[in-house]
Formats: sequence, C-alpha cells, structure tokens
Amino acid sequence: MDTNNTSDISLDFSTLDERKFKKLYIDHYPSMLAYARNFVVYVDAEEIIQDVMLWLWENRKVVKIKGSVKSYLFRSIRNKCMTIINYGKAQQRLRESIFDSLQPYYEDADIYTEELAQKIEVAIKRLPDNYRCVFEKSRLEEKTYPEIAAELNISVKSVEYRMSQALKQLRIELKDYLPAAVFAAVLF
Repeated sequence: MDTNNTSDISLDFSTLDERKFKKLYIDHYPSMLAYARNFVVYVDAEEIIQDVMLWLWENRKVVKIKGSVKSYLFRSIRNKCMTIINYGKAQQRLRESIFDSLQPYYEDADIYTEELAQKIEVAIKRLPDNYRCVFEKSRLEEKTYPEIAAELNISVKSVEYRMSQALKQLRIELKDYLPAAVFAAVLF
C-alpha cells in the first residue's frame, strides 16, 4: 500500500502520523464540504467535517476501514448531517407542541384585552392624585400640556414632570403585562 495515497482501500489509521492525516484532510476537504452542503448550511457543513475528522483522529488506533476511505468519510458526513437534520426536526416538533398546548390560552383575545384593560385601570388608580389627574387629562381627555397647566393653575413644566412620573410608575407596575411596544401604543 502506498502511504502517500490517502484514499487507498483498507487504510490502517493507526499508522497515520499527523502529516499524513493533514494531507488526508486537505485532499478531501473540498469534496466533503460540497457533499455536506447538499444537506445542511455552510457553517454546519464545516462543523460536521471538523467533528468527523476530529473523531477519526482521536479514534485512529481503533478505526479499521474496509473499503474506500473517501466512501467512509462521505458516509460519516451523511450520517452526521442526518443526525443534525433530525435534531432540528425534533426541536421544531417540540416548539410546535408547546405552541399547540398554549394556543387555547391565546385564542380568546377579548379575555386578554379585558384583563389587560383592568390591570391598566387599577395601575392608573394607584397613581398619586396629582399624577393621575394630569395623566387622565392628557390621555383620556386628550388635552394639551398648556391646557392642563391652565386648568390646574400650574406651570407647563409641572405638567411635564407629573406626566413623566406617572408614565414611569405605570411602566414599573405594568412591566410584566405589557411589552414596551404595546405599552407605548396603549399609554401614549
């Protein structure tokens, strides 16, 4: 057997030194990568090749290949690709199962909307009177800051401060119920 040809039949890996193994890797890398890309994305293909070759190097003393080394490498890569594909499918099935089990809780949006409206109402009632008054005039009565200032006989700066404090307290109290985007849409 010619030890320079790394795709010989029945290659004894236990006799491969690091230089010969690198040559095997370099010689077959392009075709292994192209083959793996038939199954998985580029990054996964590279990782699979690394895993297969690392396993082969670490187990070279016990691995006995009968047949073509190239066929062995391609079969190993295909098996690893199938494992990753099946794992991805299993993950997807798990996500779908979780979604399906939670779906009944989200089907009736009215219940969620009613509950959320109640939480907002309670949070607004918990505001200090001066903050709540400014908030309600701004958001519910749709008055401008100068209009509120004139009505309450306070400065516009006081209205701005009270409004910012009211919103700050509402954000804190409703943080578990409203994502930031929804909070902004509901309260602004």
